[in-house]
Amino acid sequence: TMKLQREIFYHQFGNQPRAPKPFHRRKTYLCYQLKPHEGPIKPPVCLQNKKKRHAEIRFIDNIRALLRLDRSQRFEITCYLTWSPCPTCAAELAVFVQDHPHIRLRLFASRLYFHWRWKHQEGLKLLHKSGIPVAVMRLREFEDCWSNFVDSQGEPFQPWNKLAQYSESITRRLQRILEVRSCPRHKDPASPRPATPLPSFNVP
Repeated sequence: TMKLQREIFYHQFGNQPRAPKPFHRRKTYLCYQLKPHEGPIKPPVCLQNKKKRHAEIRFIDNIRALLRLDRSQRFEITCYLTWSPCPTCAAELAVFVQDHPHIRLRLFASRLYFHWRWKHQEGLKLLHKSGIPVAVMRLREFEDCWSNFVDSQGEPFQPWNKLAQYSESITRRLQRILEVRSCPRHKDPASPRPATPLPSFNVP
């Protein structure tokens, strides 16, 4: 599969709130690599929306066709996306993982797609509940994506201005959508003594 050109990667995977000049519309790109627990790693693949088929659906079709011959092997797939999945694709990914318990799927998105819409928020929650980790791309993921899916011509990844700040902001937004809150495992030792238990009544 052809790797991404450097200019396309910087423009399409950029996590800036607004697309940088020349303001071309940012499209959906999905980059993935299939890693079996045993045997060689499959070549990297980059997909786009094609006609009316979203990149996520094309990804599912590719993996189903590839794994039709062997369901005994366990696989790990990491996907890098320019946009988080739409509600329809989120539902399809949830079904795909349910039908293929031998696959561990992880999603990293550069940006959240229509994150203010209720249906899109529900799609992200469905992925989370289905055991598909959804996270925001940070410097480490951008560098890994650059190394494996971009025709870099030997050039290192050059982070754009405020990359980390944008990633942090999008991460907070995703956490609010998923309603992930950190809860203490133990009670605060300085907390007051527990309330007196309710009296028990003997019922004849």
